[in-house]
Amino acid sequence: MDKLLFGAAYYDEYMPHERLAKDVEMMKRAGMNVVRIAESTWSTCEPQEGEFDFSHVERVMDAMEEAGISVIIGTPTYAIPTWMVKSHPDVLAETKKGRGKYGPRQIMDISHPVYRYYAERMIRELMKRTAHRTCVIGFQIDNETKHYGTAGRNVQEKFVKSLRAEFHDDLDAMNHAFGLDYWSNRINAWEDFPDVLGTINGSLGAAFEKFQRTLVTDFLYWQAAIVREYKREDQFITHNLDYEWRGHSYGIQPDIDHFQAAKCLTIPGVDVYHPGQDELTGAEIAFGGDMSRSFAGGNYLLLETQAQGYPDWTPYPGQLRLQAFSHIASGAVSVMYWHWHSLHNACETYWKGVLSHDFAENAVYREASVIGSEFKRIGSHLVNLKKKNDVAILVSNESLTALKWFGIRATSKGNGDLFYNDVLRWLYDALYRMNVECDILWPQSEGFERYRAIVVPALYSAPDSLLERLRQYCENGGTLITTFKTGFADEHVKVSDQVQPRILRECIGARYHQFALPRGVGLSGEATEGMAPQQAEGFMELLIPEGAQVLARYDHPAWKEYAAITKNRCGRGMALHLGCMTGGELLEKILKETLLEAGVCVPDAHFPLIVRSGVNDLGRRVAFLLNYSWDTARAVCPEGGRELLEDISVRAGEAITIAPWGAAIIEAE
Repeated sequence: MDKLLFGAAYYDEYMPHERLAKDVEMMKRAGMNVVRIAESTWSTCEPQEGEFDFSHVERVMDAMEEAGISVIIGTPTYAIPTWMVKSHPDVLAETKKGRGKYGPRQIMDISHPVYRYYAERMIRELMKRTAHRTCVIGFQIDNETKHYGTAGRNVQEKFVKSLRAEFHDDLDAMNHAFGLDYWSNRINAWEDFPDVLGTINGSLGAAFEKFQRTLVTDFLYWQAAIVREYKREDQFITHNLDYEWRGHSYGIQPDIDHFQAAKCLTIPGVDVYHPGQDELTGAEIAFGGDMSRSFAGGNYLLLETQAQGYPDWTPYPGQLRLQAFSHIASGAVSVMYWHWHSLHNACETYWKGVLSHDFAENAVYREASVIGSEFKRIGSHLVNLKKKNDVAILVSNESLTALKWFGIRATSKGNGDLFYNDVLRWLYDALYRMNVECDILWPQSEGFERYRAIVVPALYSAPDSLLERLRQYCENGGTLITTFKTGFADEHVKVSDQVQPRILRECIGARYHQFALPRGVGLSGEATEGMAPQQAEGFMELLIPEGAQVLARYDHPAWKEYAAITKNRCGRGMALHLGCMTGGELLEKILKETLLEAGVCVPDAHFPLIVRSGVNDLGRRVAFLLNYSWDTARAVCPEGGRELLEDISVRAGEAITIAPWGAAIIEAE
């Protein structure tokens, strides 16, 4: 990008009255230079089969082109029109809950040939009217695409074909890999393959969910190929990937393989929503950014984030600006709000945009105007920020799925189960609070050796080859940080018959034969010295050291002989193993000591002062100092240079103050 993009999604077709000219004028005054349109408009653009009306799209392009505002066109395929369902009701996805009912978005079978036929025709008609326009800088294919649980007969037939190819038509091999002899689930003829929606076999169920994720990859590749037939060389293809939803963006998305799907994009996009007001920490902004930057291999577009959102997200003064610079600090080259105005009808009426329902200027609009002005003034120093981190976290869709089937129970009744993303965020959030920036790796990623330390949360399902790579990484001098449930099952979610942790046992320097739930179990030992009483949390492996240094043991009469946390020299490297979860303070202490030993720089600054940095297009290091609190923060300038927001010179080691919910950005000399 040659500049930071700043704008919002804009829906002319939703407006209660004519105000396009006024909106454009207000956008210009706010410093906005891009809008995203059309992705929600299928039934407006094709009101009846084969009858097209792109007047809303064209009038917005005309207005934006005249105003010098860029446009991103979204293909409107994620919400299907009523006439399609009336004529072809089977385009609605058949899921575990049965056939869907029309009304919500994203209820179709994305692999259905009838849906694909109409979607392709719509995409082509839209591209004919938009690709040549000078204001159009890129295309967003579909919207937050997932498989939507589609599992009809056509999907299951494709799944069986994929299994036949994977196992070379060898039913015995498949039955053995999945353990289907249990409860007479064995399949003795391919034509007898049962409906997988009823399976109680986690291996078969996880294999089907992995196959469903490939449907999404195939769908996005298919759309991207159509768009490429029309787009100019200077126009990009993106998609707004999203994350597991827990009332806000949280962890890796279970219903799409981001690593694979993103490969069809020119530049990936992301949607990041997060808690607000006193609960605003910036962790979700950083996590979403680090994920997106990592599978992009570079910068990414922030296509959606909140302006006001729900009432408990309405930002305090300063927070909107803090959030915007936090996104840029992670490598985003845009900040775009969902959406420009608040809706007057439908289910997202109270998911408020930059403007409220009255369209009047408000505090959010005025703060957005400040952001727009600052992006215009200093954006050339912040765009295309490049990062080189010493720490990476290895994530796994396969382990996420497997631990959905075999959740880590926090009680014998299954209440409060612990899942993959809980373990991932336990570790990520600790690193975030410590201001240790990290990249994200996937099992297919190359270049493990680039990192001084790799963190591996709950890698429950993994092929031998991946565990061997991790072992070799450690032996060659890397620092490997693993948690409970790592290496427990193979790629088919079949539990190993080796002593755990399989393959990594010698590397970790400990083994275990049993595990338990930490009910009233304390922690004691070297790592806990000088701290208040510590508790084991979530899950506990009863570790038996085999040469490893014991950092903590279980403080409980039944489990006191077992280790909870160990550290071990492995070849030229080191392995830290966390056999249980701990409180944040203890986790940070252990991680800090381990990372310092690995040669990783751990800053003195700590949350709520967040420090993130990168190198800009001018070859200069840029440090973002972000204050996520009501208190004025004091920070030491890491390097001499210029503080860009105030446009003043600073010296290395100079103390500066940062206002509550404020930011400072220092460009090194």
